[in-house]
Amino acid sequence: MPPQRPSANAAMRRFIRRRLPQLLSTEEIKQDMASIQYELALAHQEIQKKQERYALLEEEHGRRINKITHVFVTNITLIDQSESRQQEEYSRLQSRLQRSTGSWDTSHPRQRLLTALHAFHRYKERNLVETKRWRDWYKKIPKKQRSIVESTVKYTRKLNTVEHLFETNEQLAHEIVKHGMHFYNISQAELDQFIKENENKGVNTDKTSVSQAMKHFVRDWADEGYEERQDAFPCVLGTLANMSRTSEQPLRVLLPGAGLGRLAHEVNALDGFEVTMNEWSMYMNLAYRYLSSLSSANSKAFHPYIDWWSHQVTTADLQRSVSFPDTLASSSVLLVEGDFTTVFAEDTGKYDVIVTLFFIDTARNLVSYFENIHRLLRPGGKWINLGPLLYGSAPFLQLSLDEIIALTEHLGFKFQETDASCGDITIPGMTVRGKEVAYARNGKGLSKNAYQAQFWVAQRD
Repeated sequence: MPPQRPSANAAMRRFIRRRLPQLLSTEEIKQDMASIQYELALAHQEIQKKQERYALLEEEHGRRINKITHVFVTNITLIDQSESRQQEEYSRLQSRLQRSTGSWDTSHPRQRLLTALHAFHRYKERNLVETKRWRDWYKKIPKKQRSIVESTVKYTRKLNTVEHLFETNEQLAHEIVKHGMHFYNISQAELDQFIKENENKGVNTDKTSVSQAMKHFVRDWADEGYEERQDAFPCVLGTLANMSRTSEQPLRVLLPGAGLGRLAHEVNALDGFEVTMNEWSMYMNLAYRYLSSLSSANSKAFHPYIDWWSHQVTTADLQRSVSFPDTLASSSVLLVEGDFTTVFAEDTGKYDVIVTLFFIDTARNLVSYFENIHRLLRPGGKWINLGPLLYGSAPFLQLSLDEIIALTEHLGFKFQETDASCGDITIPGMTVRGKEVAYARNGKGLSKNAYQAQFWVAQRD
């Protein structure tokens, strides 16, 4: 509303009420009237100015409204490249997991997943079978000797404590199962039916694979595994850090046999790399998917050494807990699950670098590994290797180091010079270096598991 103009009559009435009680001369009244009229005139001018400003504002507002001819409503969702890669690979993974994909046998991805879920689900039962065996052995000691043992070291209490700690570890195993079922879209009914069918057949779960996957929380993602990682990672990371790259044009790096993926995440932390890791073991993949879901550092703990009583300094060391993860996993790192030799069938020449850490000796057919590495690298791409030659069960061929060098050179690799800090030359006249690297050891134990790991950098033709 525009400002209201005051009434002259109203002003006059106020004047009369104010002045009537007094005896005034006609001249005084005239002077007062003149003053009032002057004030009214000023007020009227001010009101006119405000009315004019108001009219101008209305006119300007009207012009602005008339200028609006189109209204656009947009709903834009921005997805960064790493999230897009994750979504695309998850879709491919779900397709591979369908029962209708391929032959339904023990090598089918879904059956391997259900087998691993079954094993984690039965973590406590399988380990309590072992503690029962230890109890039965203990009973074979003569009663008098057992009495001495009980009075001095309380061995039965040690057995009881370890059984309780297996129950504590079972909570972690069941969390891995629960998250895995959610991530892979496995219903409780499907898992229950799979477990029932296999146990009716007398099929035992793989206790060792579950234990190894959980112990990799220590090797890869706990403070206690730091020294072991420092044995293995620096030569690989140093080689990558010296490669020319930019954030706008990152180098594509593939790490097959990545386990729980700490090296892949360390490569990602260097910046300028698009990192893809690959793992075949569903035990490792379940553990990694669970680890990737954690939102707080050192938020989980378990007792990794209670299933192996040899080489222990103290019972407290045997029973100690280890917290993880020491740092959080990055969503920028992509995990592609499956067989390294087949799952990247469409990625010929895609990668700038392939890093094989403790991997090549897992091959049943080494030649297939080497050919696939060569195929996946772009011309001029680099292959970085660090690891032993500890061949697994039933390999098709077992090559010595000199044979590996000769074969891969024939396939089109040229071995390059490497830094002396990465070990001594293994074979005189060649560039491959060897250095001692610990693997999956108990830092407080009396034994040391280590390899003379072989390090090389080879360039594809």
